[in-house]
Amino acid sequence: MRAANALLVTLLASASFFGAPSPGQQLSQEEILNRLERLEANQRRLYELLEEKDARIEELERDLEQGKSAPVAAPAVEQVPVAPPTAGPEPSPAPAIAAGPPEESDTVPVTEQFFGTYQPGRGFGLARNEYGEVNFSLFTYVRYLNQDGLNDTYTDRSGQTVTLNKRDDVNINKVMLYFKGWVVDPRFRYFFYTWTNNTSQGLGAQVVVGGNLTYAFHEALVLGAGISGLPTNRSNEGNFPYFLSVDHRTLVDEFFKGSYTMGIFARGRLAEGLLYSVMLGNNLSQLGVDAGQLDGDFTTVSSALWWMPTTGEFGQGFGDYEQHTDLATRFGAHFTFSPEDEQSQPDTEDPDNSQIRLSDGTIIFSEGAVAPGVSIDKIDYYMTSLDAGLKYRGFALEGEYFLRWLDDPKASGALPVEDFFDHGFQLQTSMMLIPKILQIYNQSSYLFGEYGEPWEVSGGFNWWVFHRRELRLNVEYMYNHRSPVGYFAIPQVVGGTGSIVHANVELFF
Repeated sequence: MRAANALLVTLLASASFFGAPSPGQQLSQEEILNRLERLEANQRRLYELLEEKDARIEELERDLEQGKSAPVAAPAVEQVPVAPPTAGPEPSPAPAIAAGPPEESDTVPVTEQFFGTYQPGRGFGLARNEYGEVNFSLFTYVRYLNQDGLNDTYTDRSGQTVTLNKRDDVNINKVMLYFKGWVVDPRFRYFFYTWTNNTSQGLGAQVVVGGNLTYAFHEALVLGAGISGLPTNRSNEGNFPYFLSVDHRTLVDEFFKGSYTMGIFARGRLAEGLLYSVMLGNNLSQLGVDAGQLDGDFTTVSSALWWMPTTGEFGQGFGDYEQHTDLATRFGAHFTFSPEDEQSQPDTEDPDNSQIRLSDGTIIFSEGAVAPGVSIDKIDYYMTSLDAGLKYRGFALEGEYFLRWLDDPKASGALPVEDFFDHGFQLQTSMMLIPKILQIYNQSSYLFGEYGEPWEVSGGFNWWVFHRRELRLNVEYMYNHRSPVGYFAIPQVVGGTGSIVHANVELFF
C-alpha cells in the first residue's frame, strides 16, 4: 500500500514535469519519447500494485467471513505431564475393549471461553468459563475380520478335540464417547466415558459407563481414584489408541498383561524424562465383575517406571508417527502382584478380559486344568516386564520381555506342581514410508510356557487418510500357532493355528 502511494506521487511529479517544462527549455523528440515510455511503465506498475492491493483486501474479507463460523484454534494449555503424551494436543490416550477404558491427561487449562474449539485427541470444546470446562471426543472403528484361514479344530491338554467358532464378518466393533475437563479448580479433573463392544452383545461389560477423578498436586504427583489401567506393561500405560494395529495387542502381550480395575492411583514426572505410575486396585480385571464377586482384599498392586534419556519423550504410542529428527530412546520396567480367585475373573468372552491362562490356553481355575478332577480356587499372580525402544526419522524398533509366576495355589485336591512360570517376548518394527500418511509394520511374539510354546507373526500397513491422526485405514495379516488367548473383541482365537486377516477403518477425535 505504501509502495503504491509512493509510486503515485512519483507519477504525479513526472506528469507535472512532463507537462510544464521550465522556461526556455526545449525538449527533443527523443527525450519526449523516453519520458513517455517511463511514464507508461510507471502506470503499468501502479495498476499491478492496485490489483495486488484489491486481491489482498478480498482475501482479508474472506478470512473475516470464515472466521465467523470456523472453529478457532484452542487456547494453549499448561501441561502437567503424567505419561508420555497422546501427544498432545492429544491427551494421554485411552483404551477400550481390547485396550480397556481410557485415561485422561492431567492438564491445567486456561479459562478463556472456547465453545466450538478443537484439539486432536482432546475433541471439541463444549463449554469453558471460570468454573470449569467440558470437552467431548469419540473413538470408533469398523472391522472386517476373516478367520477362515485357521484350522477347524485343535486338541487341548486333556486330549479332547475342540472345534473353533471361526468368523467372517463386519462389525462396528466399538463406540466410545468421552467427556473430560475440570470443575472449580483447574487441577481437579474428571474423565468419564461410555463404551460398547458390539461383538459382545448380551455379555458382561458389553456396555460400560465409568471414569475417574484426579487432582494434580504437582507434576510429580497426580492422585486419582476410579477405573484405570493397571500399569502391568507398556501397552497399559495409556498408549491407546496409538497401537500399530487397531485395538488389539500381540498374542504374548494379551497373555501376560493385567487389565482395568477400580482403585486409587498416582503418577507423575520425577525428573526430566523419568516418569512413574502406580495403582492399588481391586483385582486384575474388574470389567464384567461385580463387587460381590471380589475376594474382599484390596491387595492388587501394579507399578511402572520408564526413562527416556535422549529426548525426554518418546512420542505417542507405538511407531514413529512424529518423525523424530533426534534419536528418541526409552527403557521401562513394570511389576504387578494380585491374589486371584475364580469368582473374580471376567467371563471368557467379556471385552478386555484378563483371564489367567496356562500357555496352552486353559483357564487355570477350570476343573482338571492341572490335575484330573482337581480345581484351583485361589492363586497369587506375579508379573514383571521390561521394555526398550528407539525411534528415529519414522523408524521404530520396540521390544518387551515378560515374566510371570503363579504361586501358592489353593486347590480342591493334590497338585503335581506348586507354582507355574511362563515367559516370553514381543518385538515390533515400523517405518513411515510417507511421513504422516503411510506406515508399514511387523509384529512378532513368542511364549515359552510349561504347557506349550505358542507364537505369532503379523504385518500390515496404516494409511492416515487426511494426513492427520483422526482417520486411519489399517490392514493386517497375522499367523498364529496355537494361540493361548482369544475372545470376540480381538482377532485371535484360543487354540487357533493358521492365518487371520482383518481390515479396520478407525475414527478418533
